[in-house]
Amino acid sequence: MAFTNSSARGAELNVTPLIDILLVLLIIFMVITPPRTLGLSAALPQPGVDPHVNRPADRSVVIQLSGDSGLRINTEPIRLADLGARLLDIFKTRAERVVFVQAAADTEFQYVAQVVDIAKGASIDHVGLLTARLDSGR
Repeated sequence: MAFTNSSARGAELNVTPLIDILLVLLIIFMVITPPRTLGLSAALPQPGVDPHVNRPADRSVVIQLSGDSGLRINTEPIRLADLGARLLDIFKTRAERVVFVQAAADTEFQYVAQVVDIAKGASIDHVGLLTARLDSGR
């Protein structure tokens, strides 16, 4: 029985079924609650059929890095020391501040990171990385 009658202690409630119900409700709550995903969000380029899909627009700024520490903004050669000032000059009249960085395969990552850091220092909102296009035997 749920209640026992003892003259010394009075009536006692058996809580074992209540604990079972509590555990079942806890399991249901854990299953229904969606898991949190922690991490960074990244927009990855999607493969396109058209070869012109991955090219940036005509008004975009592309910083090209070559393996021998050569640096260009679109087609204009520039020194690394002058990059920040040149980016400030380019974007002083533009509302959209987007730069693409394209590096050769033999370029060291620290050089790419340094260029991205200079771009962020020049108040660039978004820095995109352009990758080499993989052609399947064409």
